[in-house]
Amino acid sequence: MKKIYQFFDNTFLDLGRQFKWTYLPPLMVYVAAGISGLTGIVGTFFVKDYLNLSAAFLAGLGFWAGIPWALKMPLGHIVDLIWKKKNYMVYLGASLIALSLLIMYGLIIHTKEMSQIFRVETWFVISVILAPVGYVIQDVVADAMTVEAVPLIDDQGKQFSKDQIKVMHTTMQTLGRFAIIGGTVLVAVANVILFRNVDSLDAVDKIQLYGSIYIYALIIPLISIFGVILANYLRNKKIRNLKIQGLKFKDERGDEKPKVNWWILGGSLIFVIFSLSVGSFKIPLAQEIVFIGSVIIILFLMFNLIKELPENLRLTIVGTAVIIFVFRAMPGPGPGLTWFEIDVLNFNEQFFSILSLLASVLTLFGIVLLRPFMAKNTIAKIIIVLSVAGAILFLPSIGMYYGFHNWTSSVTGGVVDAKFIAIINTALESPLGQISMIPLLAWIAKNAPAHLKATFFAVFASFTNLALSASALGTKYINQIFLVTREVKDKVTGEIQTNADYSELGILLIFVTLLTLILPILFVFIINNSKYKTSE
Repeated sequence: MKKIYQFFDNTFLDLGRQFKWTYLPPLMVYVAAGISGLTGIVGTFFVKDYLNLSAAFLAGLGFWAGIPWALKMPLGHIVDLIWKKKNYMVYLGASLIALSLLIMYGLIIHTKEMSQIFRVETWFVISVILAPVGYVIQDVVADAMTVEAVPLIDDQGKQFSKDQIKVMHTTMQTLGRFAIIGGTVLVAVANVILFRNVDSLDAVDKIQLYGSIYIYALIIPLISIFGVILANYLRNKKIRNLKIQGLKFKDERGDEKPKVNWWILGGSLIFVIFSLSVGSFKIPLAQEIVFIGSVIIILFLMFNLIKELPENLRLTIVGTAVIIFVFRAMPGPGPGLTWFEIDVLNFNEQFFSILSLLASVLTLFGIVLLRPFMAKNTIAKIIIVLSVAGAILFLPSIGMYYGFHNWTSSVTGGVVDAKFIAIINTALESPLGQISMIPLLAWIAKNAPAHLKATFFAVFASFTNLALSASALGTKYINQIFLVTREVKDKVTGEIQTNADYSELGILLIFVTLLTLILPILFVFIINNSKYKTSE
């Protein structure tokens, strides 16, 4: 019993003891990012039923939506350069997010009027691109705020030790992931409530509900704005308290002023011009060209930046970043699996909300429970475990495509049906997705030069976020090879534009499962047998 209490104390209670009020402002910005999923289920059903966009096109759109995250490089450096004015960047990001939400509201509620200006699909693409630009601007500032949130001195002016600062950085990054998932918990609870009677609604009432959810989502940018206001208040309060005691506030940034890194700003400008040009002129293989160009530019900037580190740390962080990149670059099944679950397995909006709630809550517990595992093991071992687990957790989806749920339902009297299997699978899968980034973020917070924290966060986050663009490209290719379609009706006339065809979904899922298992483990083996071997 004593050991159980000790485990509970070390795992859960200790995290609460380490919390500081200065952590709250960046956590509020991260919570806002988590709440961004409030419109996810609505968007899925609206796109499925009313927008005649293929699975491959949607996967390709996911690629373009991921590109703004590569802008973390110049934005992070700009944060370092305008540190005392960085709050204005949050206000800009919040404005873009609000505009994206209002476009979707107009698209759903005032479709006819909006379509007279641009096509419905064009409005949708604009909204999809605006949102990540807003979130990436806020995220860059939030990353920088996590450094500022870890104090160097206590309220009595006593300096914290290096070990104490290391623990605080790890706690801050863990709480950051916790806050993002906490936002998804709030979203899931809201969706369960909002969609509780969805099956009894007619088409008109359902559309009104969809529109209302986009209006509710306007709370997202407000939370971010309140976060930066609170950060200013807490900082000024601490400065006043120390001044009363005759003590001087010690800036977490240090005294060294960052110089303008024209390689980062110039290279990033080339990246933006290059991406916009290729995307705008509809050049063949535009996504592939932009991706390869992005990788080259970011690698150049990354290797230019790590010259600030000792050689042993350079090799370690490169090896770690490559392993995480490959793991995050694995393609997914695309929207076809969700369409199959809606059309064939009869999952509705409320059930998806329940799955989301379960996933979010268990991810919170998983991050805390696996904190000792992350602390005691290298990132290489963590990625191997996550890859094996991820492949195993694709098996229920494959089984249900081939009717496994029909057999389990028949032998259990209807208990273990498709929804039961989906719930169990979600419960097991939930904690895995957020884990791989925590060790890298903590490493950067601890080891990056004090005057370039935001820049380091931004460049390495850009590199690992490009992995998500690679994943979107891979997903697009797979959906071009294995074609999956769903029934689409015109929102105004009700005419069927596309018929459903899920005949190739099974082999698609098997292919994705094998890639998820094999490629990350192969790259861990390659990296750990090279000079870039990571022991972090």
